[in-house]
Amino acid sequence: MGALQHNPERYFVPQPANYPVRGSLALLLLATGAVLWMNHYASGPWVVLVGFAALLWMLIGWFGTVIRESESGVYNKQVDTGFRWSMSWFIFSEVMFFAAFFGALFYIRVLSVPDLGNPLHKMLWPDFAAGWPSTGPYMKTLFSPMEAWGIPAINTLLLLSSGVTLTIAHWGLVAGNRGKLKLWLFLTIVLGATFLGLQAYEYSHAYHTGLKLTTGVYGSTFFLLTGFHGFHVTIGAIMLTVMLGRVMKGHFTEHHHFAFEATAWYWHFVDVVWILLFIIVYWL
Repeated sequence: MGALQHNPERYFVPQPANYPVRGSLALLLLATGAVLWMNHYASGPWVVLVGFAALLWMLIGWFGTVIRESESGVYNKQVDTGFRWSMSWFIFSEVMFFAAFFGALFYIRVLSVPDLGNPLHKMLWPDFAAGWPSTGPYMKTLFSPMEAWGIPAINTLLLLSSGVTLTIAHWGLVAGNRGKLKLWLFLTIVLGATFLGLQAYEYSHAYHTGLKLTTGVYGSTFFLLTGFHGFHVTIGAIMLTVMLGRVMKGHFTEHHHFAFEATAWYWHFVDVVWILLFIIVYWL
């Protein structure tokens, strides 16, 4: 029995909580609502809304509990190591997520489209041109492909600048300069929000020029890659905003601020993905 007793020097035993059950029920509501919605039941959107609200309530409660525990000083080195490994594996899973989409784009551009333009396939699709961007052999929709120089280039500059401002904010935290930390963290959030605003404008412009999610293989890959990246930027901006709120409340010290570090890891990951997107999707 002695080996099961709480030893704060070796490991941390959290208090029992029902957050996993709440989260499971919320996900069940979301999935059920999505099925109802896709089958045109009037209750579908409302079930999705309730599920999303339940999930948000669970997340706020769970993260709030972790924050209170962290600020109370009950976490030891072992817990900190566990958090770091968890965030590392989470980011690795996100890397694999985007790798799958980049892999699909590579397969389409390098293998599928050239193969469809092979003379052997001319009898099936005589008017198909094996060039990129392409809607595929079936669609004849006219659209304007996205140019690299314009909003995408500006957004690249914004995200790269946000990585610099976040690093400066981190330096301020490590040096104990709270004013520097607050200013540069706030600027990072502003840059991220500006990126999202410009991307929304870009999407609006794309739809007016005929480029949609349904515009063949080019439209689907473009919007899936850039859309999921925009979703990750949104999540990152929310995380940075939470970090700013915690900084305003006096949280974090020079040697105890892993939540801030984890958010910085995530944001730099988002930056790297965008550079690949800019080069592969917009430029090449």
